[in-house]
This record gives sequence, C-alpha cells and structure tokens, in this order.
Amino acid sequence: MRGWDVHGSRRRLTRREFLAAAGITASIGARALAQRPSGASRSRPRPSEFVFARLRYDSGDWDYNPKVAGNILDTVVQYTTIPVYGEEVIITADSPELASFPFVFMTGHKLVRWSDAERAGLVRFVEHGGLLFSDDCNHDVDGLYAKSFEAEMRRTFPGSGTLAKIPNSHQLYRSFFTFEGPPQTSHELNGWGDDMVHDYLRGVERHGRLGVVYSNKDYGCEWDYDWRNKRFRREDNTKFAVNLVVYAMT
Repeated sequence: MRGWDVHGSRRRLTRREFLAAAGITASIGARALAQRPSGASRSRPRPSEFVFARLRYDSGDWDYNPKVAGNILDTVVQYTTIPVYGEEVIITADSPELASFPFVFMTGHKLVRWSDAERAGLVRFVEHGGLLFSDDCNHDVDGLYAKSFEAEMRRTFPGSGTLAKIPNSHQLYRSFFTFEGPPQTSHELNGWGDDMVHDYLRGVERHGRLGVVYSNKDYGCEWDYDWRNKRFRREDNTKFAVNLVVYAMT
C-alpha cells in the first residue's frame, strides 16, 4: 500500500459531522467496504472517509512498519461502518492540512527532532481536536526514540501534565471494545528493548480530551503484517486500533 503526500487544501469535518456522514455504529461485526466506482481513479479522500495519516519527520525512520496502515484500515472495515480511504496518507507536522486529519500515526526507532514550525503545527493540531498516536518501535523507555520524543513533547506542550499516565478507567479503553488497560504486545518480552511489559500508556490532554497517546509497547511491529493473514490468528491483535480510531472520531 503506497501513501501520498498532502498538497492543496480540504475543509476538515467536525467529529459530529463525520459521524453523521459515516453512520458509525458500535455493533461488532458490522461491515462497510469503502469501494471506488468501477473504473474510476480517485487520488484524494472523500470528506466522510476515515484516513490513516502517518507523520513524516526528517530526523528518524518515520516510515517503519509499512503494513500497519492496511491492517488497521481492514480492522476498521471489519468492525465498524466507518467508510475508509484505501491508501495511507503521509503528512508533516508543519503542513497546513494536518488539522484535516483527526488521527495521525507516528513511529520509529531513531531520533525525533522537530522544527519550530512543526511544533507549532502539532499544537494547532491538538488544539483543534486531533489525536496523535506515537508508538515507540524500540519498546524501550531508555531508547533514543523514547528519550527524544518525550523531550520534544515537553518542549511542545510544556506543563506538569505532559505525558502523564493514562488511567485504565479512561474512555479510550471503552470507546469501542472494552479493555482493562492497554493490551500487551508479543514484542514487549522478546529480548529486545527494555524487555518489560509496559502496563500503561501516556498522553497529553487538551480541553478534557487526549490529543497525544504515547506507547512504549511497540504496537507498530505488532500490527505490521499483511491484513489477509489476520484470518489465521486465534485472536485479532489489532482491535485496540479501533478504540483509537473511534476515540479520535467521537
């Protein structure tokens, strides 16, 4: 699945408008395939479609785990009636279109360093209700990605509550499926990283909502497989992604 870089402009729907257009339901098993007209070529999403946007940053390996987008889009289709756009969108933090996307995924192993313009863009994104999901591929609280991302978060969103632990009672864990906390990944105890189970996620809140969700659990590697192979798994390990998407859209 190849993504496209954002150019031009598009009005962002409010979450209420999106839900009205999408007809979202919490009925497990409801399916809605977002299909293009036969023979039609369409390079941009429709306003009603959920778009999997990935954050590009020049300092690190932002494009790691390339199969995550296809897998998560399939999961959204499997369990909800949210129409989806079938390609990953690549966007930078300083893009004027960043606020058009309610959900943005970020990952990597290496250094995270933003420009002043990128920090300002992320602040606008969060202030307008966007959700950045940042996943540490090192699953290592002392690793380069973790240390540099956390430093950038504190610089971008200064305050004592920046990257506070998200309580297991948070709506994030009830927005669609019910979890007792963040699901464990098979990578946390694989002998790499800090080799420990991280029993919490951290975040940044604005106006009573999470604008950043930060994970050291390596969900990116956990979800980085061809979506067609999901049927061979005893348990779908991508369900938590639905909670993230639904939380971002409601």
